Amino acid sequence: MTARPCGTQWTLTTDLDELCVVEVGGTLRSWRHAREEVLAGFAPDAPIDAGRGQQLIPWPNRIRDGRYTFDGTARQLPITEVALGNASHGLLRWAPWHLVDQGENHLTVGVTLHPQPGWSWTLTVTTRYAVGPDGLSVTSRVVNESDTVAPFGAGWHPYVRTESLPVEKVVLEIPAAEYVTVDDRLLPAGLELVDGTPYDFREAREVGKSVRLDTAYRGLRADEDGKWRVHVDLPNGTRHTVWGEVEAFPWLQVFTGKAEAQHAPPHGVAVEPMTCPPDAFNSGESLIRLEPGQSWTGTWGISTSS
Repeated sequence: MTARPCGTQWTLTTDLDELCVVEVGGTLRSWRHAREEVLAGFAPDAPIDAGRGQQLIPWPNRIRDGRYTFDGTARQLPITEVALGNASHGLLRWAPWHLVDQGENHLTVGVTLHPQPGWSWTLTVTTRYAVGPDGLSVTSRVVNESDTVAPFGAGWHPYVRTESLPVEKVVLEIPAAEYVTVDDRLLPAGLELVDGTPYDFREAREVGKSVRLDTAYRGLRADEDGKWRVHVDLPNGTRHTVWGEVEAFPWLQVFTGKAEAQHAPPHGVAVEPMTCPPDAFNSGESLIRLEPGQSWTGTWGISTSS
């Protein structure tokens, strides 16, 4: 039997939901709720592309030239975004994860990140995917098993499905007051208020033709429950909502590139909860210092309605 490109696949099925997580990266391949596909994922026999559903640990987004200095020691990571010369989206996207446990409405996967070129620490990671009346929730716990402080950041890369809707007709609501400007390598150039810019989606509106988002946001407005919410609305009345705990995820990235017609379906908008902005290993902005034995936990999720 030929092995699948994304390895072993674990499926969780309930009366309303069917969810699939794969061995490669502990990646969320698909989620169907009430017979509707919520995610723009990938086929069971296909490799992962465009970061669909991947976990971005121990940093999200890009590190300039793959170089950083932490507590006085300079390090060089492998360049994984060759065209732009960056180290991209962490070290666990392609690692083999294992099933930790599975219950009626949840499954948990885990992995250990060991020292390797440019990275000197050991982290254990578990991620719990759970479904319920309110939709999908994803909770990760990361523990520093090393005897020195480790730099840490995390992000997730789900795409909510927009079907064949032209990207300019997708309606977004993003409760963010600031956005990161970038250079030609998509690395941070500054932080600006969204006021009066095409990046202001605090009131729901169509993406339009004047902007394509591959944009990090900060200044996230949380609801009374401590969660920010990004809404993606479709003309058929479907609303996908990606949410995150604002304390755990004070940043998010929105990417509309895979919602454009020239890309192969399924089309979708990536809404990415993040603990820190791009290149945080160099800027130190929102970078978490995990002490030996210390753990970090964060939860995000998706709900859908029509």
